[in-house]
Amino acid sequence: MRITQGTFSFLPDLSDTQITKQVDHCLAQGWAIGLEYTDDPHPRNTFWEMYGNPMFDIEDAAAVMLELRHCREVFPNHYIRLSAFDSTHGTESVVLSFIVNRPRKEPGFRLVRTESAGRTMSYSIESYAVQREPEGERY
Repeated sequence: MRITQGTFSFLPDLSDTQITKQVDHCLAQGWAIGLEYTDDPHPRNTFWEMYGNPMFDIEDAAAVMLELRHCREVFPNHYIRLSAFDSTHGTESVVLSFIVNRPRKEPGFRLVRTESAGRTMSYSIESYAVQREPEGERY
């Protein structure tokens, strides 16, 4: 199952050259770059772990790509996304976000059905990644 989150998620994975061009664009806009990672890509899991500090003062895409390479070395089997933050007054938000690394085997999701009073059914999805044991193996 291919996770589709963020910009470019329905396209084939971007090459490092293509990622560099996107970073160049972000830096030209004055946006800060951040790298985040997770092994649980549930759509409602919006708080991924931050890798290092946000790169507010970086002016060269090569520095971002070096950090990305280090993040990939530390977390080769995690999802890694690159986010661009626009700090201008009135925006102050992430304006671009896309996945730059995926695990070799994406765990996927399962549908969980819960029955309650009056034959009421509710459904939710759960990442298979959260079922790994022992506790702490995921991180």
